[in-house]
Amino acid sequence: MSSLTATVIKRYSNPAQGARPVQPLPHARLHDLRHVHATTLLLAGVPVHVVAARLGHADPSITLRAYAHVIRTAEASAAEIFAQAIGE
Repeated sequence: MSSLTATVIKRYSNPAQGARPVQPLPHARLHDLRHVHATTLLLAGVPVHVVAARLGHADPSITLRAYAHVIRTAEASAAEIFAQAIGE
């Protein structure tokens, strides 16, 4: 875990002033936060090429390979929405 990430997590979970949060933040690496960011965007329907640009991937195919499982989940949701829309 980067020292900046560790510091932010510790400050949130154990504030110098005020009450502690009900749910402290778990241990996380900066890479974990990057993965959560990309996954959240893809599940929200942000186009792959936009997510790829935000991650600094030179080609969206890199993003597609890394996050294929997320994209398949989103595709299944889209299929369910379409089926409901046409009355299936």
